[in-house]
Formats: sequence, C-alpha cells, structure tokens
Amino acid sequence: MIRAYRPADWPALWEILRPIIRAGETYCLPPEMDEAEAREMWLGPPTTRVSIAEIGGRILGTGHMGPNRPGPGAHVANASYMVAHEAQGRGVGRALVLDSLSWVAREGFAGLQFNAVAETNRGAIKLYRELGFCILGTVPGGFAHPREGRVGLHIMYRAAQETDIATDREISA
Repeated sequence: MIRAYRPADWPALWEILRPIIRAGETYCLPPEMDEAEAREMWLGPPTTRVSIAEIGGRILGTGHMGPNRPGPGAHVANASYMVAHEAQGRGVGRALVLDSLSWVAREGFAGLQFNAVAETNRGAIKLYRELGFCILGTVPGGFAHPREGRVGLHIMYRAAQETDIATDREISA
C-alpha cells in the first residue's frame, strides 16, 4: 500500500534513509548528513508530497515529489525514492514510481524528471526505462561513486499520461 507520510513515520524513514545516504552510492547527498538535515531535505518545502510504501504496517520505502523548479519550471515534477535494503527487488520501488506517475497526472504536471540518476544505479535505471523514462542526457563523471570512481549522472524524463491515473491499486494522497 502507498499512503501519505505521517509525522510518526519519521523514525522508520530515517532507518531507511540513513544507510542509503551513508553508502554514498546513489544520491548526490553528503554521506555525513545528519538526521535533522535529512529530515529537512526529505520532507522539503510545503509543495513536497511524501509517500510511504508499507506492507502489513511495516514501512519499506518512501518517495518525495514536487515541482522540479519554481516559476516557469513548476509544470514539470521531480521525484526521488528510497527503499529499505531488505525490500529491494520486491516491487516496492515500482509501486512508488507508479504512485508518483499517478500523482503527477492527477496534479496536471507535464511530466516527471529525475535530475541525477547515477549510471551505477542500474536497478533504478532498468525500472525507469521499463516504465517509459528516457535518458535525456548524461553528465560525464558527474557522480563520484565510492568504489567505481567518477561515473555518469543521467537526467531522465517521462511525459505524464492520462492513463497513469491509478484506478485499480490502493493509493492514497
């Protein structure tokens, strides 16, 4: 089930975010980011929508989304996702992306853009391509991976479609 974030969710979210941030393998975030900084970043400004993926009351992943840029860029959305290590490969990320696509279409955004997808994040790239995203461009060496060195950083995009609006799966705003 995908549902809206509640303040009581934060401790479980931090347990998901912390190891992903510390690993420094997928996000352009300082690995030493503390909990307060992570909370401010993930929960974002009032225009940010935070979603929770849970099974049987257990939080397994999260997404956050909102306008990619203010003003003339606000018609394109941006989103990011983090999935608990033990839940990866079980469809949690797919459910979060599909929820985002539904939200983007319902809210009238033109599309969904990912600004910084490390080319070493192969699972995410595979999923995004399966869901219709394309790579618009790559910044060569734009991401300093802790083991693989400087690797490309992709910008990915998918236009919103009316058929994205969820009607047959459990999703809440």
